[in-house]
Amino acid sequence: MNDKVFIFDTTLRDGEQVPGCRLNTEEKLVIARALENLGVDIIEAGFPISSPGDFEAVNRIAREIRNSTVCGLTRAVKKDIEVAAEALKPAAKPRIHTGIGTSDQHIFTKLRLDRDQVIERGVAAVKLAKTFVEDVEFYAEDAGRTDNVYLARVIEAVIAAGATVVNIPDTTGYCIPEEYGAKIKFLKENVKNIDKAIISTHCHNDLGMATANSLSGVSNGARQIECTVNGIGERAGNTSMEEVVMAMRKHNMLNFDTAIHTQKIYEISRLVSETMNMPVQPNKAIVGDNAFSHSSGIHQDGVIKSRDNYEIIDPAEVGVSESSIVLTARSGRAALFYRIQKLGHTLDHDALEVAYQAFLKKADTLQTVEDEHLEELLQVLKVA
Repeated sequence: MNDKVFIFDTTLRDGEQVPGCRLNTEEKLVIARALENLGVDIIEAGFPISSPGDFEAVNRIAREIRNSTVCGLTRAVKKDIEVAAEALKPAAKPRIHTGIGTSDQHIFTKLRLDRDQVIERGVAAVKLAKTFVEDVEFYAEDAGRTDNVYLARVIEAVIAAGATVVNIPDTTGYCIPEEYGAKIKFLKENVKNIDKAIISTHCHNDLGMATANSLSGVSNGARQIECTVNGIGERAGNTSMEEVVMAMRKHNMLNFDTAIHTQKIYEISRLVSETMNMPVQPNKAIVGDNAFSHSSGIHQDGVIKSRDNYEIIDPAEVGVSESSIVLTARSGRAALFYRIQKLGHTLDHDALEVAYQAFLKKADTLQTVEDEHLEELLQVLKVA
């Protein structure tokens, strides 16, 4: 289907590269099972040659996961590819993800090659990977800073060599959405065999635009998004899975969708956060503690009357039980009345006004007014 966007989750590979987030094999298996249940199309399980532990984890995940594609990362190096192929042997749907840097920065200062040599290495890597698996993804590292004409040459050559997916990473998070979308559009229009492969986005968040760049890529022809749960990853992180999934689910303008079971998003967000010891910032979109919380009186009144006034997502859509009406000194009478009713009490207009004035005095001394504080206040006011 032309409107289907494949979700490639790299929480277990790129996400795990965050200092302090190292997982053991059993922990990786728990998250891999949750990703499969979530409906993720491709799970990038690790970088098999990087360590014996990573090889074991990829191999165990390959043995157990049956519905999602299991992917292993490699460099464009013969031994890397051979080791990844061995780790992926038990997989029902194996994919080797191989590639090389394509920007002048990478070619001349990191690889110390010339442009033609990079194409030769990329083609050779794809051809070798193709002898082990049918599904081969090629990444053009630092594609965000790669000249578009040269990038098109690289992509055309690796597709001709057998690549089924071509990954266009904004490795340094440098691009802006207009620029990144134009890059994808250029490839769609200038790579003659582009119809033989899926274009993938892989955007980092160094300038806070990973989600916007990924969606711009999809709008211009990409059909796979590489992302992580909670947006974890190198430096400022990767594209946030929950953000791109819900943006496409809610926006008719985008007219794309995924196979993700969104009601399981909050659950896996907490699993990843706890397992990797990576707290989710309270104001994080979709999964943060404050994503469905309201403390301003104006907002509270609007949400109580109709959720759509201030929430574009029903919390239940992502597995959150309900919105939170948080009582603070900025809250109004509607919010106080709502919370008092939740506790099983009823106040008439005059009693509510008395309670509200008492509430404001208490709220000025507290960060938030909790249920126990309300009960104490109502007892003092002798409310039944």
